[in-house]
Amino acid sequence: MGSSLAGQVAVVTGASSGIGRAVAKILAAEGCPVGLIARREDALRELAAEITASGGRAAVGVADVADRGQIESAVAAIRNALGPIDLMIANAGIGKPTQLDPVNITDVEQTIRVNLLGVVYTFATVMPEMLARKAGRLVAVSSLAGYRGLPGESAYCSSKAAVNVYLDGLRIHLRGTGVGVTTICPGFVKTPMTATNTFHMPGLMEADDAAKRIVRAVKRGKKVFNFPWRLHLMTKLSRWLPDRTIAWIMSDYNEQAATGVPKPPTL
Repeated sequence: MGSSLAGQVAVVTGASSGIGRAVAKILAAEGCPVGLIARREDALRELAAEITASGGRAAVGVADVADRGQIESAVAAIRNALGPIDLMIANAGIGKPTQLDPVNITDVEQTIRVNLLGVVYTFATVMPEMLARKAGRLVAVSSLAGYRGLPGESAYCSSKAAVNVYLDGLRIHLRGTGVGVTTICPGFVKTPMTATNTFHMPGLMEADDAAKRIVRAVKRGKKVFNFPWRLHLMTKLSRWLPDRTIAWIMSDYNEQAATGVPKPPTL
């Protein structure tokens, strides 16, 4: 895939809001027919109408990415409407705090199912056709949180770490096939997930800014793209901090999470 995406059929999951919505709009402006997937049909229809009004092409597929049958049906409908898929961006994700007493097992299961298996299911819908054509790119929006386990965020961090490792293996496995793999690890982005955060979010950026960086990384064929770089450096350095320091940094967050009030992930 070269520097231009014009004419490439792209699909974005989690396209109803936040990063996914912003990425879909940029891809449409780049000349991509865009497939939009999320659970909220009304928001998808609104976005599709906006893209069409601007001269682009869009198709909608309603699905929960954690449901293999739903994502398969949604991608099939988009393929029928727009043609073979060249670029798949698995962006859909959720985040809920990990609690201790009682352990919120249902939330942990859902986080891993959406964030990890959602990527696996999404990629599986297009990988055979990409391999047959010897062309295409698979992109997953992970998180800098995948590089460091954080108290109160064990499920979220581990789900994103698993995405990173899964894509590492997939990228190497697909060498020589013509199918590329890109892992995107953003920091704090203004989205509905971070809107209720009460703590300081270093490097917080607008969804449109994040989306521009993501599309630029895809066009360049990046293997892994971590941003913003200062927060990425802080995340790497945090692996050397003592556990007691991380516990102190996260103490306010975990006190809030323990009340049962839903909180979005830290990254």
